[in-house]
Amino acid sequence: MIDIMNFLEILFPVSGVKTNILIPPFVAMFISFFTSMGGVSGAFLLLPFQMSVLKYTSPSVSATNFVFNIVAIPSGVYRYIKEGRMAWPLTWVVIVGTLPGVFIGYYLRIFYLPDPRTFKLFVGCVLLYIGIRLVYEITGRAEAGKKKMKTLEEKFRQRAEELKKERHSHFASGIPVEAVVRTISFSLSKVEYEFWGERFSFSTPAMFLLAFIVGIIGGTYGIGGGAIIAPFCVAVFKLPVYTVAGAALMGTFLTSIAGVSFYSIMPAQEGITTSPDWLLGFLFGTGGFIGMYLGARAQKFIPQKVIKLMLGSIILFLAIKYIAQFFIGIT
Repeated sequence: MIDIMNFLEILFPVSGVKTNILIPPFVAMFISFFTSMGGVSGAFLLLPFQMSVLKYTSPSVSATNFVFNIVAIPSGVYRYIKEGRMAWPLTWVVIVGTLPGVFIGYYLRIFYLPDPRTFKLFVGCVLLYIGIRLVYEITGRAEAGKKKMKTLEEKFRQRAEELKKERHSHFASGIPVEAVVRTISFSLSKVEYEFWGERFSFSTPAMFLLAFIVGIIGGTYGIGGGAIIAPFCVAVFKLPVYTVAGAALMGTFLTSIAGVSFYSIMPAQEGITTSPDWLLGFLFGTGGFIGMYLGARAQKFIPQKVIKLMLGSIILFLAIKYIAQFFIGIT
């Protein structure tokens, strides 16, 4: 057994990481299964895993995270598009706002923040607020008066139970026609869409500004932005996570392509490695591809409260870790 484990251990020349070749895909698959249900690729958790466990700390780790997104996300996006749960107006606003932010984020990472310690403090504070807000959303006080969301949740719960019984407790392959996203209006001031008989809307400029700020953060660390956009859309814009997830993943996918391009071809300071470790990123992405497909498929059978609690807890953990590393040197 030891000989087999040693045989599977390889050295990744770009990053300098030496590990069992099976670890990256399995870790990514586990993380992505759960995070993809909330519209998050899982890259924001892979980054600390690479830095703390694999000891991969150069700026190119951000680019490698983007490679993971590019390989892993299409499977999850495919499920959301196939089932009609892609809120396209939200998706396009997120993409248009995030792209210029990613460009700025690259320059911050390479020229102003090659040491991520200070910027991690800022990210930790932002995620701490979002995580607390997201967890607060599942408390009794926050639930009071949210009749629309409760009605939507009850429809999902009842219909999911019916589908499970029809398929003998197995996951069903589709959802009812009324559960698809239907665009009502799309303008420079406001976007409105319908989902399962309920109407939801958001300010286009406000969403664009959020996406731009998220793009800067995502471009710096290689997280794509879904980890921030998804919970913010749920907690602040009051959009159902069932429709946010697909848009957040699609936005993360396209901005990750731009991020890899910036890190691969743009100028950098002498002595700083910025190009991604393609092999390591591909292995992470392969596991993430499987995990996201399964997560997107299972998402409609899990109550929003569970998704919010899961996503909020993960974000709070990451926020505390980022803040602690600034004050007491934890990496």
